[in-house]
Amino acid sequence: MSTTSAQTTLIAVVEDDPEIRTLIADLLGREGFEVASCAGGADLDRVMARQRVDLVVLDLMMPGEDGLSICRRLTSAMDVPIVMVTAKGDDIDRILGIELGADDYLAKPFNPRELTARIRAILRRTRQSHRPPQRATPEIYRFAGWTLDAGARRLQDADGEIVELTGGEFDLLMVFLTHAQRVLNRDQLLDWTRGRSAAPYDRTVDVQLSRLRRKLRDQPGKLIRTIRGGGYLFSPTVERD
Repeated sequence: MSTTSAQTTLIAVVEDDPEIRTLIADLLGREGFEVASCAGGADLDRVMARQRVDLVVLDLMMPGEDGLSICRRLTSAMDVPIVMVTAKGDDIDRILGIELGADDYLAKPFNPRELTARIRAILRRTRQSHRPPQRATPEIYRFAGWTLDAGARRLQDADGEIVELTGGEFDLLMVFLTHAQRVLNRDQLLDWTRGRSAAPYDRTVDVQLSRLRRKLRDQPGKLIRTIRGGGYLFSPTVERD
C-alpha cells in the first residue's frame, strides 16, 4: 500500500487509557500516518503549539478535561477535523459531539479498518477544501442574501456578518449549492458529504442539517425544504461568480 499521501499527515490521538492509545497509534502508524500520542488535553495543547495537526482522534470520557470540552475548545479556535471515539454508544453522546463540531464519531469497540477509512475520507474532504484554487477568480456563491466564498470557506449574511461553519456544515452547504432546486435524499447527502464509509443508519447528516438550518436562520425550513418521502430541496436561486 502506498503511503505517500499519509507521510506528511500528523494525527493526534487523545486517549487516557495507555493500552487503547497505543493500539490506535500503532494502527495509524502501520497505515503510514505520523502519530502524536496524548494522554489528555494538556498533552494535545503542547503538540499543537509545536506543529500543525491534521486531524484529532479524541476520546470522549476522560478524567479532568473531557472530550466534549476539548472538542468545544478546538472548534471555537481553529479548523481541525475531529473524530470522536468513545465507549459510550448512546445517541445523545453522538449528537453532542457532532453538535460541538466533531466531523465523525465511532463507538468502541470499533473495526480498525472503519476508523482508518473514515479518517482518510475526512482528510480527503478537508484537503480538497484547503487546496489552492486552480483559477485566478475564487468561487463565490450568492443565495437569498447570503454569500459563500468557497475558497476561503467564508459565509456572510446580507449585513456582512461572518457565520462560522464546521467542516461538515460547509460540505453539506456546498452539496446544496451545487445541486440547488433538486430533491436530494439522505443517501445522496451521506455519500457526497461523508463518503462511502458512512453507514446507512448514520444520523450525522441529520444533526448537521439541523445545525446548518439554524446558522442560515432557516427555522421554518424555507431555504432547505423537507420533501415528504423524498428528502431535501435547496429552494433559493444560486448565483455563482
